[in-house]
Amino acid sequence: MSNTIYQLCASIYPNGTQSQLLECVANQFEEEQNARWLDLKNFLFVLSGALIFFMQSGFAMVCAGAVRAKNVQNSMLKNLLDACGAAVAFFLVGNAFAFGGQNESTVTSFIGTSEFASVGPSPAFWFFEYTFSATSVTIVAGTLAERCQMTAYLCYSMVLAGFIYPVIAHSVWSNNGFLSNFNAHPLFDCGAIDFAGSGVVHLTGGVTALLATIVLGPRRGRFYDSRGEPLATPKVMPGNSIALQLLGTMVLWFGWFGFNPGSALLLDSDHIGEIAANAAVATALAGASGGISALFSNLFIEERRTGEPHFSLVMAMNGSLSGLVAVTAGCAIFEPWGAILTGVVAGWVYIFGTSWLIRHRIDDAVDAIPVHMLNGIWGLLAVGLCASPRKLDLTFNVSKHVGLFYSWGRGSSDATLLACQTLTVLYILGWVLVTMLPFFVWLNYKGWLRSDSLEELVGLDISYHGGEGGGPDGGVKKEYVDAYRRHKGISRRTVQTESDGTELWTSQQENMDDPETPENPGSTEVADSA
Repeated sequence: MSNTIYQLCASIYPNGTQSQLLECVANQFEEEQNARWLDLKNFLFVLSGALIFFMQSGFAMVCAGAVRAKNVQNSMLKNLLDACGAAVAFFLVGNAFAFGGQNESTVTSFIGTSEFASVGPSPAFWFFEYTFSATSVTIVAGTLAERCQMTAYLCYSMVLAGFIYPVIAHSVWSNNGFLSNFNAHPLFDCGAIDFAGSGVVHLTGGVTALLATIVLGPRRGRFYDSRGEPLATPKVMPGNSIALQLLGTMVLWFGWFGFNPGSALLLDSDHIGEIAANAAVATALAGASGGISALFSNLFIEERRTGEPHFSLVMAMNGSLSGLVAVTAGCAIFEPWGAILTGVVAGWVYIFGTSWLIRHRIDDAVDAIPVHMLNGIWGLLAVGLCASPRKLDLTFNVSKHVGLFYSWGRGSSDATLLACQTLTVLYILGWVLVTMLPFFVWLNYKGWLRSDSLEELVGLDISYHGGEGGGPDGGVKKEYVDAYRRHKGISRRTVQTESDGTELWTSQQENMDDPETPENPGSTEVADSA
């Protein structure tokens, strides 16, 4: 290769001096090195994006394990459609709204206005950012499980990935965003820091989930009886597989090592490897401390409340996810102690959040609201408290405005960074509230949001996918399936048998007219038995 470069330079300067030839060779080597680094960077973008995309499997497993057996197929389809809908929406308009034209102008803007129906100048960058948008959308799926219509789900997922999320991403991450620390003139000469998306991804998805479930209402029998009277004790609706939930949690944790360290590739820095390693360490420590914090704090609370302590696997799993969500904003700029502190507090935030939802009778099937919304807020605020001067200088080449704890150590009370983080929280909450709340209210007004009571009773697998939920493994009584089919005008299924011919159950035509078949699927007895 060196001979080729020398020959090229010799042909350019056939009578050149030695200094001209040396300068030419050096320039050619630099161009070649830059091209190789760009290829490597693009490959790492794709690899990190693939890890983030694999998180869709984790979300699907968590949802499948957390819902009842009669809704598993429906939950899986919605998770699949997250990836499909987000890809189309982000390609057509989402990428343009989020990052369109950011390399062409330094003017601060509310939204991008170019590169529609395009992957922009870098396909690798587009793919990486698309996986973030898909993650934000899929957070909502578990919260609305077992009662949301497919029409509503498709509508809000496209709107969230194509418009709501991109506007927030533009404001916080684009070079033209008014909150971005990459802006040529950042807010308060500081700008907000959300390194990998505690706010942009998780808070956005979490707030959307909260608004949607408030409008949608709880599952039948969860908090109210058939007359609308509050139950003295909310009914527990356990999922069908705790093993799937644990496997999904571990898959998500694995994918987070693409989510957080991979974001270092977005920086124009000579220390990307070290920054990514710092992010990986913080991710591991926060996830671990969050799980331990939630597990043992809940153990202590249960012992004080009932006298019988129990080790809750669900608390440990969601505590770990809470720690991962919270550390996502500051993983590259936290010292190890900051990551551990962030994870410990995240576990407490989760415990408070899940009890708060129950007290206010808000039905979140997978606890996505306390995990993603509340800990998205905490993660942004934690940056304003724990951002290390040394890590800030390494990552962003600035250290004027640091975490409040470090400011106190300097003998100052500079809370500029904390103020920027707080404004980011308020901006995300406000933007999602004023856009998505009217959208969900409109869907509900049109009758497109919630499945009807009979569909919910027999399960969405039957009502949307034609499953045999009345069989022995479906968890739904045959007479309820009969009522649903009569209501829909669907003819009877034939007798279901085992391979040896033994009859398992029969759906007789006369059952269609049986007066004992429940006419009111919303009764207390029906809801409880389902």
